[in-house]
Formats: sequence, structure tokens, C-alpha cells
Amino acid sequence: MSMLMPHLDEAKKRTKKEVKIKKYEIPENLKTLGTCKTYYVKTYGCQMNVHDSENIKAILEEMGFNEALDMESADLILLNTCAIRENAHNKVFGMIGRLKHMKEERPNIITGVCGCMAQEEVVVNEILDKYSFLDIVFGTHNIHELPEILNKAMHKNKIEVDVYSYEGDIIEDMPAKRDSKYKAFVNIMYGCDKFCTYCIVPYTRGKQRSRRFGDIIREVKSLKDNGYKEVTLLGQNVNAYGKDLNLEYDMSDLLEEAAKTGIDRVRFVTSHPWDFTDKMIEVISKYSNIMPYIHLPLQSGSDKILKLMGRRYTKESYLELFNKIKKTVPNASITTDIIVGFPGETEEDFEDTLDVVNTCKYDSAFTFIFSPREGTPAAKMKDDTPLKVKEERLHRLNELVNKYAREANEKYLGKVVPVLLENVSEKDGSMLAGYTDTMKLVNVKAPKEMLGKIVNVKITDVKTWSMDAEIA
Repeated sequence: MSMLMPHLDEAKKRTKKEVKIKKYEIPENLKTLGTCKTYYVKTYGCQMNVHDSENIKAILEEMGFNEALDMESADLILLNTCAIRENAHNKVFGMIGRLKHMKEERPNIITGVCGCMAQEEVVVNEILDKYSFLDIVFGTHNIHELPEILNKAMHKNKIEVDVYSYEGDIIEDMPAKRDSKYKAFVNIMYGCDKFCTYCIVPYTRGKQRSRRFGDIIREVKSLKDNGYKEVTLLGQNVNAYGKDLNLEYDMSDLLEEAAKTGIDRVRFVTSHPWDFTDKMIEVISKYSNIMPYIHLPLQSGSDKILKLMGRRYTKESYLELFNKIKKTVPNASITTDIIVGFPGETEEDFEDTLDVVNTCKYDSAFTFIFSPREGTPAAKMKDDTPLKVKEERLHRLNELVNKYAREANEKYLGKVVPVLLENVSEKDGSMLAGYTDTMKLVNVKAPKEMLGKIVNVKITDVKTWSMDAEIA
């Protein structure tokens, strides 16, 4: 049994050690390992995980695997996991239980867990204790080694654990089997050094490390040349792009150069208010192909709670930034994240959060009850607020969020707006679905020949989370 185990203490270390840039290359002798076999990848979590799965799928197909239509018929099943909340943990362990039954029926299938949960000591220990029927466990740092990991697993009958707990490198030339033909994720950086007290990501993803400017712009140009209409620049905290390189460029420069490629649409996620500069706001307002959509996590409206969270901004400075964005980019759609019931949150603290929501009137918000992650400082904080109180606060918050989301959408009724038509509507097979420049989901009466086009549509009906339209 091969064991490379995760260690939380190692994962939190930050040094001045230079980040290595490595080139992905599949070993020649492993290019036929998956011949006549199928795979299925189930993804949990954020856009970064989705893009990791696109890399995983492409690597598997380079090895000769074909994608299965469903889990039940696959020879290889991988769960690409998320560690950010307890709910995600529970879903994954539920699915691992299901894999056990499948393995009993088909002993030759290969099963594995990867992603952020695999980077957690407590998770891998539980897997070894209760779920040792799994074949492979690997983390976020060594996706590029999947061919070698699989090769070892296929020639042994013991679980193969390969998880690095270190600051991390950058792997270039990773292949990707993209979920869309029209829009694509482009990693601009990996990891995070913010260490918000509730967040496990700096431990599971390593230190902040920015890709080189030229490599990113080359990827954007290549996507444009291959017919892609939209790119999303991706990172745990994109606003801090370039800070670790000590060079003359930053996120505002990268946004500008991405816009200058001429690709139709440029987006970016996720932002931290701490690093959102005036120059970034100016660049967003200057280029019509940088979409006027900004995700700006608040987390709490209380200065006391923000300090306990380690967020390094205040309610006042957040609102100042929000107003600056709205003034400079008047049509900007702004969304947010909010945590309810953080340890020590009083009714007064929660009212401060509601006050910010009433002031900002967000286009939408992702709202959650605080979920302690083992190994983070917040997990050790005294938390004596009853769950019932937290649930009641979440309900009140959601009512407010939904109200403003609906109001934001109602402003679009009768208006003509551009939409990138991406796929057939889940709501109605005779309609196409896509997003406005401000990230509003629209179902459009349009023929399938219009898929992949950015078209002007007239909004005919609005709901809280979507709109209906016809070609203008």
C-alpha cells in the first residue's frame, strides 16, 4: 500500500520558496492504459473544481478512456470533491457509500476520491478506516500525475493514497475537455494566502501562486481563435493576481490585456474586497468586453464579526468600495456571499448584515449557515448560538435577498439586452438559455442554429432567478 498522506500543519506553511513551473506531459507507455474502458467524473463545489474536472477528463481521454453516460456503466469512477462546508462532506460520503455497493456488484471497477476533501487529514483517515475499498485518493496538487497514480492502482489490490501537503507548483500545458464550446475557464492563479478564519481553502489549495502573464494571454487568444466567445479568469482571490511575482503587472493589467485580445466576453471570479483597486474598476468601465458583473463577497456586515473572520475590511470600507463600483460602472450587477451564525454573532451583528443588504440591494447572494471546518481557527471559537436561531436568521436574510433579486430583474422587463446562447433550456426544450452581460439567466425563444451566438433579446417576463425573452 502506497501512502502519501495529507498533513494540516504542512499545508498551512508559507515560505519564500520559489514556485516551480512544470510542463504536463503524459508518459508514452500510459497512453493506452484506458483503451476499451470508460470513466465517470462527478464534481462537487466551485468553478475551480469544475475546471479541475475538465483537466481530469482530458487526461483520462489521452490515456484512451471514453466518457460513460452514467456512473453505473463506468469502469472508472472519480469523485472530485469540495471541502468548504459540512453539507458537501456529507454528500460525498453518501456517494462513497453508494460506490461500495457498486464495487460489490462489479469488483473490477476502479473508484477514487480527489479534490479538496482528499487534502484533509481527517477525511483521508476516515477513508482508510471505513472506506478502504476505494482504489485511489489524490489531491489538488497532483492532478497531472493521474496517469501514474492510475497505473499503480490498476496493478495492485490496495488503496493508493497520493496527497501532497505543500505550497504547490504551477503546471502548464494541462489539457482540458471543456464543458462548453462557447465559454471557458482560464486559471490565472492557484491557492490563497488570506487565511480567513473559517476557510479551509488555503490548506487544501496551497499558497497563492500566479501564472505568468504571457501564458494566460496565450491561452485566452487560443480560445478566441478556436471560436470561444467568453472566458472567465479564475482564482481563489483573483484581485491579488501578480502580488506574489513582484513584477510590474497586476490584475488590472491582466484584465486589460485579456480585453485587448478582442474576445467577446471577459469575466473574473472570485474577488476579495481587500485587493479590489481603483485601477481595476477603471479598466472594467473602460472595456465593453469586460462584463459588468462583479461577485463581491461580504460574509458579514458586522465589524466585530469581520475582524473575527480575518477579513481585513470594515462595513464602511466595503460600502465605500461598493458605491465606487456602482458609480464608475453604473450598469454593474453585484452579487455576494454571506455567512450567518458565525461564532459570537449576536442579533445586533446580524442586523448590521441586513443593513448592508438593504443598502446594496444585491442582484443575488449565496447565503449559508456557518459550517466549522476542522483545523481552521473558527472551528475552535465558542459557538453558543442555537441552530434554530441561525436557521431563523438565514430565513430572514433569504427573504430580503430574494426580494432584491426580483426587483433587480424587474428593471429588465421590456428591455433589449445581449445574451450568449449556450444550451437548450432546461425549462423548455423549444427554448435556448444563456446569460446577459450582467450574468442574468435568460430563456429565449430561438432556433437551435443560434447556439453559440451573442444576440440581442427583448425581456418579456421576469422571475426571481431567471427571465424569459424573444429575439429582438
